[in-house]
Formats: sequence, structure tokens, C-alpha cells
Amino acid sequence: MTSDMGKTGAGELLLASGKLTEKQLELARRRESRLRIPLHKAIVDLNFASEEDAYRAMAEVSHLDFVDLSKLEFSKATLQLVPVKLVLHYRIIPLSLENGVLTLAMSEVPGMTELGNLRLLLGKKLKLSIATPSGIHAIIKQNYGLGADTIQQLRDGQGFKSGTQEVVFDIKSAEDSKNVDVSVSRFVDQILLEALRLDATDIHIEPYTSNIRLRYRIDGVLQDVPIPEGLRQIHDSLVSRLKVMAGLNIAERRIPHDGRIAMKTGQEEYALRVSIIPTKHGEAVCLRILGRQSLFLDLAQLGMEPEQQATLESLTRLPQGMVLITGPTGSGKTTTLYAALANANDSGRKIITIENPVEYQLDGISQIQTHEEIGMTFSNALRSILRHDPDVVLIGEIRDAETAEIAIRAAQTGHLVFSTLHTNDSVSTITRLIEMGIEPFLVGSSLVCSIAQRLARRVCRNCRTEDTAIPDPLRKEMATALGILPSEVKAWRGKGCVECNQHGFRGRVAIYEFFILTDQIADILTQNVTTGQLRAAAAQQGWKPLRTQAFLKVQSGLVSVEETQRLTLRVCDYPVLHKPKSL
Repeated sequence: MTSDMGKTGAGELLLASGKLTEKQLELARRRESRLRIPLHKAIVDLNFASEEDAYRAMAEVSHLDFVDLSKLEFSKATLQLVPVKLVLHYRIIPLSLENGVLTLAMSEVPGMTELGNLRLLLGKKLKLSIATPSGIHAIIKQNYGLGADTIQQLRDGQGFKSGTQEVVFDIKSAEDSKNVDVSVSRFVDQILLEALRLDATDIHIEPYTSNIRLRYRIDGVLQDVPIPEGLRQIHDSLVSRLKVMAGLNIAERRIPHDGRIAMKTGQEEYALRVSIIPTKHGEAVCLRILGRQSLFLDLAQLGMEPEQQATLESLTRLPQGMVLITGPTGSGKTTTLYAALANANDSGRKIITIENPVEYQLDGISQIQTHEEIGMTFSNALRSILRHDPDVVLIGEIRDAETAEIAIRAAQTGHLVFSTLHTNDSVSTITRLIEMGIEPFLVGSSLVCSIAQRLARRVCRNCRTEDTAIPDPLRKEMATALGILPSEVKAWRGKGCVECNQHGFRGRVAIYEFFILTDQIADILTQNVTTGQLRAAAAQQGWKPLRTQAFLKVQSGLVSVEETQRLTLRVCDYPVLHKPKSL
């Protein structure tokens, strides 16, 4: 059986077992074809099935055993059956050696060439088993630490000799000819590759007196990454390497630095936004990962309710008007905007975007990067592009009254405008625009819809269990919001497993709140209109607040009660904190 047959068979097996729907399998196959990745990996990436289910199916159709690494204990002697370099390069875990046969756990079925290379390097007969990538990552981190082989080579003063380098940076450094720097370069590669594998959005490298702290922001929360001892001694070299990659001054360590790194791994291109600040114990580094080309720009994958998705699809087909998306930094506004643009993009419309930075590249769309230091601001760029006869305009963010006014005028003169605005909810968009100096009648005649969103951590599909400890007041609130009986309220939580790194969450799902500006609401807009009046009017038109939308996700098992409370409780909803009399 070929590996392709195995991949296709895995999808069909999951479909037959009821763990995948026809629609989900179709979307996964589209991702497989577009990104040229295995089908079972596409299914996991889209969170249609747990890693264990997907890889068990792949193992079954490949006629290999599946092993749950979290249930095994590894002795030092067992781990030493395979050199650290090979463990990290091939992502393999030695399980046992019996009668000259070495049993290995891998996450993918190797090709004949790779299998032959392993037999030659290890000098033994091999028996293969399949394990999940998360299980293999967990064992490697627990027993070796990130970049263990590189640190050992730096201690020994040896150069690093590797095969094909997975990550290729768009810079060339003369320092790469030095053995130590080559190893530091490789360690940087390992940090970046591990962040990409874990779908991290940020990388934090923080120096302290005797150690270095490495953390990834995954699903919006910082998580520590185990690292081997000895990293503190190469911290300055590591920071210098990142500075060279970003084109920064490696000799200046007294002031903050900001830069950008372009890189690619395989067929995907990425950008890193680099921020370096001086601290007492050395320079701290923060890397923001941008520009993922694998962004799945499909409205069906955003996490909207069916009626919300239908509304957004209708909005992308409007000839004119303004659609604003609101939410805090990191709430997924850019992803929603790009999915809307992808849906609006056809040969009969011209689309131009103004962004800072241009995070994702879309074919058929003209994208402009702002440069405020030379006067290329959002407002100036917007004035210019309106002369290019666009049908659809995307403005990365409305930051000031001037940009807001030009966007409003554009929406009234035959352009469909998409942008973002910082407000707490969708209804507050109205009062925010009026506070910025926009006349209420202009807001009423140009704004079509305001969408508020939050990114909630998704309950891990693999270790999900029903949550029966819902407080009675919250249970009643959910029942009232959803129009059901309190006894019908359900919730789930994650117990913690190897797939979610014992956190109980894996991946994120967006929660949306749509506010449609109807004629009835436009008629009450004045300079003195309050958010409370707008909410009351919107509720009469069928508007549902973000908290109600979150309860729908709780009831369907996607989001936990804990996450709903974290994201949707307002300050006024918390118990009143009484000041001590002494104050």
C-alpha cells in the first residue's frame, strides 16, 4: 500500500466511524491539495478530529501498530538506543530492542529511502509504530529539552553538520562560516521550527541571573518550553544571531530594537516581527510570527453560527457601505477580514488594501504597506487609492478621525469598505465613531454592520469530559439566554492530556457578535445617544450579545464555562469590591 492510499483511507475510515462528516472531509481534502500535506494532518489542523483518532486511523490503514506514548515509561537505557541527533532530526522515539529488532515510534510512515537511511544509521532491523506528533514532542521535551544536540555541540566546541536545512532565512551572514555561529544558527532554527509546529503566535526569550526562560504563546497563553542546561552561556550569541537576521546593530545593547525577519520552511513563507529590549541581565527578545501562507481563508472555518456566516457572505457582496470588525489585539480580526476579502474577491471587482503590516498575501488583490515615517499614513494612502477606482477597500485600522471620515465618505460613494476599530463590543462602534467627530447621520447612512469578536480556547477534543459543576446562577443565566430549561444546560471541560500539553485546551475558536444597523436604529442616532439605548434598540431587532453567542459554543462542547467567564464578563458583572473602612 502506498502512503497516499493510506492517507485517503484514513479519511474514509474516520468518515465511516462517524468522527468526520462529508463536508469536513471535503474541506480537509481541499486543504490537503492546496498545501500538499497529508490528509490526516489536514484533518487535525482543522480540528475536525483529535490527533489520536486521526493517527490511529492512519496507522490502521498502513497496517502498523498505534502506541500511546503518554502511557509508557522510558528508561535512560531505552532512550540511548538512538542518538539524540537522530531522535530530533527524524522525530523518532526508541521503544524497545528485542532479538536485534529495534522498535521505533514515528508520527508519519517513512518513505523507502528514509527507512533505508535509518536502518543504515542504526545498524539494526527496525519495527515501526505510529504515535501522535504531540506525544513525540512531549517525550522529546521531557527527556532532552529543546535543542539538546546543539547545546552539547557548543559545549564540545564542535561545528554542526546537518543535512537539508528546513528553515531558510532571507539573509546572508558572513558569520555563518564560523563553527560556533553555525551551531547558534541551528539552535535558532530549532526554536522557530518548534514554534511553528506548536502553532505559537509569539516567542519570548528572557535572560535571568543564571538561566534563560523560553516561552511560546499558544492559544493566547504563554507556556514554558523545557531547554537544556548551558543556554545562558550562549544567550548573547543567540541575540546577536537574531539581530543579524533582522538587520539590526549587534554592537548596540543599551536601547530597544525593532526589526523584521523573512524566512521560509518548505513551501511556506513567514515573517517575524522582532522586538528586543535591554534588561538588567541582558537583552530580552520577543518574536511575533506573521504571514502564514497556510491561513485557511474559508468563512466556514471561522467558527460562526450558520446565520452569522450567511450574513457575512451577504455583506461581502454589497456594492457599497462600511463593515467594521472590533475586538482587542489578538482576537483574530485580521483573519476574519481576510476571509471576507477572499469571499468578495472575483474577476469583476478591484480590491485594494492598506495595512501595517501586510500579514497575508492574497492573489488578485493589491496590498499596500503604510510607512508613517515618510508620510504614508492610512489617511494619505486612502485618499490615493480612491483614485484607482476600487470596488472594495480594506483599511487595516481606523486610528483617527481623519481616516474615519475618509472611510465614511468612501462608503457613501460606491465603495465597500472593511476595517477594524478598537471598541468593547459591536454596539459601542456607533458611539466611538460619533466621539471621533463623525456626524450621526453619516454613521447611519454608511455603516452597515459592526462585528465584535473574541478568540476562545477550544476544549481539547481528545480529553473532553462533561462539566457537571456549573454554578446555579450561571446555569440559569445560560438557560435564559438560550431559551432552554436549566436541566438541559450542558458544558464540557478538558481533563488534560498529551495532545493539549496537559492544559485541557487545544486550538481556538472565534465568538462573534453581529450588530446590523437597521433603519430603526439609524433613526435614533444623535450626538447624545447612549450605548444602552442602542443595545435596547438592537435587542428588539434580534441582536444577541457576545455572552449569549459564547453560551452557544459552551452548549455545543467547543468552549468551556471557564473560558466564557474569562472572555465575556464585563467589569460591571464582577462582584463589587468594597473598600476597607481604613481607606
